[in-house]
Amino acid sequence: MQIEVVKSKIHRVKVTGADLNYIGSITIDEDLMEAANIIRGEKVQIVNNNNGERLETYAIPGPRNSGEITLNGAAARKVAVGDVLILITYARMELEEAKTFMPAIVFPNEENNLLN
Repeated sequence: MQIEVVKSKIHRVKVTGADLNYIGSITIDEDLMEAANIIRGEKVQIVNNNNGERLETYAIPGPRNSGEITLNGAAARKVAVGDVLILITYARMELEEAKTFMPAIVFPNEENNLLN
């Protein structure tokens, strides 16, 4: 049996941009992506702490050490600059593997989204 578990999480980052005219996705500072073990194109669940919205899109890397968190395309309508988000990815694995699996959880600086 396989189950789906949290693979990675970036906890409490602030939205730095919303670009309705981009084709879609979320742009995430590449340093944050690496720390959370998120790869380009990976599906990401976005939880908006400010308005309760939950949505899914895919990750694209932004400039390193920029703190960028930009929602692109239609997702831009679900956030405002300054909103606090939790970004989550999931993985399917066998039950026994899941029992010992440890997700990558990142807690960036809440003021600038950078790693401390």
